Amino acid sequence: MNLIIQALHDIPASHLDRIAGLSLASRIEQVATHAYRLRDAKPHDGVPMFCYEHRLDYGFVRANQHLSDFGLVVMDMDSTLISIECIDEIADMQGLKPQVAAITEAAMRGEIDFAESLRRRVALLEGLDEGGLQRVYDERLQLNPGAELMLAELKKHGIKTLLVSGGFVFFTERLKARLGLDFAQANTLEIVGGKLTGKVLGDVLDAQAKADWLTRIRDELELRPEQVIAMGDGANDLKMMAQAGTSIAYHAKPVVRAQASYALNFVGLDGLVNLLTR
Repeated sequence: MNLIIQALHDIPASHLDRIAGLSLASRIEQVATHAYRLRDAKPHDGVPMFCYEHRLDYGFVRANQHLSDFGLVVMDMDSTLISIECIDEIADMQGLKPQVAAITEAAMRGEIDFAESLRRRVALLEGLDEGGLQRVYDERLQLNPGAELMLAELKKHGIKTLLVSGGFVFFTERLKARLGLDFAQANTLEIVGGKLTGKVLGDVLDAQAKADWLTRIRDELELRPEQVIAMGDGANDLKMMAQAGTSIAYHAKPVVRAQASYALNFVGLDGLVNLLTR
């Protein structure tokens, strides 16, 4: 196995030496500005604890596994590809952000059924002018660090991208066009007379629907599960992540970190590239 160590900051040589000692690695190689590959490493219980204490992300990766082995990357949107929860920011336009954010948090932790939580949150938005959605996109929506670098590398390797979100088509379609994503799916807010009605059109795109879209696109592309990477941060991403050969918890809730192949707790989305670099 290769052990990839990465951070947002310079990693002291003493830290790398300590990790190499714990993992019995044979060699340390720098693969990016703040990322290193430790060759022939073996898992050790001390590695996760040491890395978390020093704000280092780590991942044990098969020596023969590289980014070019994959054909599809599936991403959650809110708090994964982008830094905000769109519905929370929409609610802020109504002065209701605390109430909506509390429901969002509970849903992401897996304490409330996602579809029910979404209906409850959207109901609070009734009467909001649809222009508030554009304001959120223009004024508050930002990509998470490393997103554009990650997407450029995926395109370089011919890897398709699917953005699948329990959020809203208003945002996913704009991101798809802006970033050149291949596929996007999300929920549609009902708007009548320029105002949100507080309802979602059609079935809610929930955890199972995310998983279903992953398998649908995977099958269309004639890929095997091991050729798919899924990234998310909340409990409603777990079913989707379970359908992928490799899953990545991005700045995620504990329940998601515990079940993912890898966790990126500190670095940006380009950490995916560093994990699987040649």
